[in-house]
Amino acid sequence: MYIALTILHVLACFAIIGIVLLQSGKGADIGSAFGGAGSQAVFGSMGTPTLLGKITTGIAVVFTITSFTLAILGGERASSVVREPAPAPTAAPAPAGSAPAESAPTAPAAPASPTPGQPR
Repeated sequence: MYIALTILHVLACFAIIGIVLLQSGKGADIGSAFGGAGSQAVFGSMGTPTLLGKITTGIAVVFTITSFTLAILGGERASSVVREPAPAPTAAPAPAGSAPAESAPTAPAAPASPTPGQPR
């Protein structure tokens, strides 16, 4: 399903490119947008829709639908590229017959006081 939808999407891309390149321009240059004598509207006059215009609209709708569908399906397939840290190792339980080991560190022994007559 995902591969077929991707193929349909790529074909719609090529079709839109081809059909838009086949259409002729409206002939409205930048001068007509700023009140040229021949302009009917800012973006030119809208005539009756041609066959190429209708085909372009249909393929644009197919392209939009496949884009949204691939985005939704792609969101379900996505996973994070960031790896989670490994869990901290836990202490192994002590065997049943042994006494628990002392876990508190012992204080270092106090230094012996120098005996009289020894050099410091």
